[in-house]
Amino acid sequence: MCIIIELANLYLINGSKTQNYRLPHLSLLSIRRHKSYTFTSIMNKKIVTLDEFIIRRQKEHDDATGSLSRLLRDIGIASKIINREVNKAGLVNILGVEGSENSTGDMVQKLDIFANEKIIEFLSMSGECAAIVSEENEDIVKLPAVNGKKANYVLVMDPLDGSSNIDVNVSVGTIFGIYKRKSEFDREIEIEDCIQAGLELVASGYVLYGTSTILVYTTGHGVNGFTLDPSIGEFCLSHSDMKIPASGNYYSVNQGYYLKFDLEMRRYIDHCSDLNLRLRYIGSMVSDIHRILFQGGIFLYPNTRKYPHGKLRLLYECNPMAMIVEQAGGKAITCGLERILAVPVSNIHQKVTIAIGSPDMVDEMKKFVERYSAVNA
Repeated sequence: MCIIIELANLYLINGSKTQNYRLPHLSLLSIRRHKSYTFTSIMNKKIVTLDEFIIRRQKEHDDATGSLSRLLRDIGIASKIINREVNKAGLVNILGVEGSENSTGDMVQKLDIFANEKIIEFLSMSGECAAIVSEENEDIVKLPAVNGKKANYVLVMDPLDGSSNIDVNVSVGTIFGIYKRKSEFDREIEIEDCIQAGLELVASGYVLYGTSTILVYTTGHGVNGFTLDPSIGEFCLSHSDMKIPASGNYYSVNQGYYLKFDLEMRRYIDHCSDLNLRLRYIGSMVSDIHRILFQGGIFLYPNTRKYPHGKLRLLYECNPMAMIVEQAGGKAITCGLERILAVPVSNIHQKVTIAIGSPDMVDEMKKFVERYSAVNA
């Protein structure tokens, strides 16, 4: 008998008979790392889908109503629809620039609009969400009640982060965060329900559409990742209790703006270069931070002369990613050394600087700011 493992398939060859066992929850890398896998242990490893995992976690909380669980599952379904369109974008004329600018001044891509409309459309039918804040909408999108349901949550999102990369077949993603509404159910949703600090998040996550599609989320009790198996159409648990390395060999920053950064940031970037750290910058926050979660490193988006307050949006980009990274053991601060999750939110499209990633590297960056900002002053 011979066992051959190729990517996520296992072939059991017994004489002239060959059986193919699909293993959507395993990767070749994970199998190599765990050489103790035997045929029996692999075949006995149960596939856990996103729905099953969410339901199990819900049962661990006596006060759970199921509303948040249903909302998370709805987001999972919406992301499958977006994934389908991303994968065939070049065939259906939804590549390229749509021609307008969004509320924060970025050029709108055709897929931005599609992803935004699909998520809003899907969640408006579920009844679990009272309102949505999106990068693509200038104002809050208030959702009508469905069958008398009392929607308890507000969703904030960047429907398609890094969408300009689609044209060149580079990874993009969806970022989302979930807050509990503060206003009473019998009242219309208010702006105060949406502009809450990151510390008030009850869940956050992202979906990365790349060589494979992975959904990563947290509800404040660790971070777990689920890879979409196209053969069964389900997200399957592939990365449980994710932890970011304390340090890493990567730094991610748009170094083309080097001369426009403040002195302390230029000194820190010089330090990274002196250490022969590897510069990796994709132009999609989801992709860059996803790599750092696995391999360690630091992601930087400092202020420049053109963007004195930073460019990334606090509410629906930085806060959700900061919650994920902190839950994985990392750190996230502004370049002014404030904890991202503690920064007050004054408007839904507020911008902020960010340094996020491995805790040792963020602490090191902090020392450079403390040392050189005084010189700059």
